Amino acid sequence: MIGLAPLMLAAGQVADPATLPPQDVPPQEQPPQLPPQPPPIDGRRRPGYTPPLPDPVTQTNIGAVRAPPPEAFPTDQVPVPDRWRLIQSLGLVRERWLDPYHQNTLKGDRPVNRDKVKWLPIKGDDWFFAASAVSDTVFEPRTFPIPVGVQTTERPQSLDVFGRDASYVISQTFIVGASLFKGSTAFKPPEIEYRISLAYNLSYVDVPERRVLNVAPSAASRRFDQFLGVQEAFVDYHLRNTSDRYDFESIRVGIQPFQSDFRGFLFNDQQLGVRLFGNRDNNRVQFNLGAFWRLEKDTNSGLNSVVDSPRNDYVFVANLYRQDFPVPGFTSQASIVYNANRERDHVEVDDNGFPVRPALLGDLRGRNYDVVYLGYNGDGHIGRLNATVSVYGALGQDRNSFFTGRPAQIRGYFGAAELSYDHDWVRVRLSGLYASGDSDPYDDTEGGFDAIFENPVFAGADTSYWIRQSIPFAGGGRAVSINGRNGVLNALRSSKEQGQSNFNNPGTVLAGLGFDFDITPQVRVSGNANHLWFADTIVLQTLRNEGSIPRSIGWDLSASAIWRPKATQNIVMRLSAAILAPGAGFRDLFANRDQDRQYVSVLANVILSY
Repeated sequence: MIGLAPLMLAAGQVADPATLPPQDVPPQEQPPQLPPQPPPIDGRRRPGYTPPLPDPVTQTNIGAVRAPPPEAFPTDQVPVPDRWRLIQSLGLVRERWLDPYHQNTLKGDRPVNRDKVKWLPIKGDDWFFAASAVSDTVFEPRTFPIPVGVQTTERPQSLDVFGRDASYVISQTFIVGASLFKGSTAFKPPEIEYRISLAYNLSYVDVPERRVLNVAPSAASRRFDQFLGVQEAFVDYHLRNTSDRYDFESIRVGIQPFQSDFRGFLFNDQQLGVRLFGNRDNNRVQFNLGAFWRLEKDTNSGLNSVVDSPRNDYVFVANLYRQDFPVPGFTSQASIVYNANRERDHVEVDDNGFPVRPALLGDLRGRNYDVVYLGYNGDGHIGRLNATVSVYGALGQDRNSFFTGRPAQIRGYFGAAELSYDHDWVRVRLSGLYASGDSDPYDDTEGGFDAIFENPVFAGADTSYWIRQSIPFAGGGRAVSINGRNGVLNALRSSKEQGQSNFNNPGTVLAGLGFDFDITPQVRVSGNANHLWFADTIVLQTLRNEGSIPRSIGWDLSASAIWRPKATQNIVMRLSAAILAPGAGFRDLFANRDQDRQYVSVLANVILSY
């Protein structure tokens, strides 16, 4: 009992463990060890935590003037400039109309002050004006097979089938545009937009033979030309919003740009039309419904000619885009394009005197045709792999095949794909294209594929020799080219701009490898090596009365450099060079004393944009 005496406490008292003998201290559970907590984020505080208050502010300026009482201030609101001009009122930014990078009323950064432009027929607020100006300068020396004139030549005693082949082009284009639109376009489409764009082109061409630039043998082999074209003139009206995320429907009427697929294989032009377009599902679905009435083009500049009557050539388009389909990062497009041509009873001669409709092939008769293009196009990336794919089938009827004079069914098809892989500052590209050719010109089926108006960004685009240059089909058709300028298809058309589609053609096959090197943010260097073939040469054999023509066109090797000194698109300088090493088929078509020589193309281009 003596040992227990120290534990006997008064009622209601609790033993202090610190006073107990060591052997009698009850065990206690240790709290779990928590991982170290990160320091609090600046500006954030833990719930329930109140930081210490700062020291109170005391007035030590003895004799200071007391602040005015509240009744000394006006009771109404003090006017301030609108939110766009507030920063200028504070003296932080001064607007300069030549500076497109800071707030600029001419670039649509600030609304129009209606008090200063009372002559504009606009009502309400949030009207914006955007102006643009582009200078596009091209110097292009090139060589290609040029036939000697039939009646006369540039040099006496020049009697070969092909003459000298060196020529050059100097072209200067000025483009000015203006847009007036209404709406808070930072987060929703404009309510209405009026836009106009004019292009003025001056060009000088020098070739070594006559009857290349003009049908008249007496005309000089040099030409200076100029033309003013209307490239845009439309009204865009916002019909409605279909969701609280500003999915919308709009309609656009007038001369407007339109590209039917991602790379411009089928129809890429600025034409007169009506287009209903919009989106759904937070912009993951887009659609277009369009009808276009094709304008006549100026022969030498390729610009729209609104002083000529529009062509009897109509294009109807319906397409649907779906983002992240079938995989995230990849956009799929399904399209139906219908081209109705009704130019059978019309003969068109271009500005240089060469007939372009109908083309001087076969029976030389005019023709109508209807063709429906069914297509799938995809663009995006699958993991680290960038991919573009395009597939078209052309189905329809030609009312007069120029080989037989009878109606013929159109059954052409087209496929193209480009895969690329990015590693740091290098991109490697693989390109492949197949456009079917006609295998029997005298049956009632035209199996060649042709586009409506192509302008492809593919396999090097216009740095490629074959895409950039147009090769005349000498000896098989007058004023007819194997391919069109800025086009990849071997269509045997009189003109890409003014001619009709031709489905009696030899087709096109391309396989290529390319590289892009982003040396600096200002400099990119690219290289391309493409090999081209005809898909089928029976049409060429028939038109040339030859027993056999090999399919190989040759190797198209090109390199280009792009320099953007300000790392923007306002100043872009480009220099490219391309070589065509002819294959057996090209040498067969253009056999001359220098048939094994290589053909070259150089393109120097300077673009200044505001």
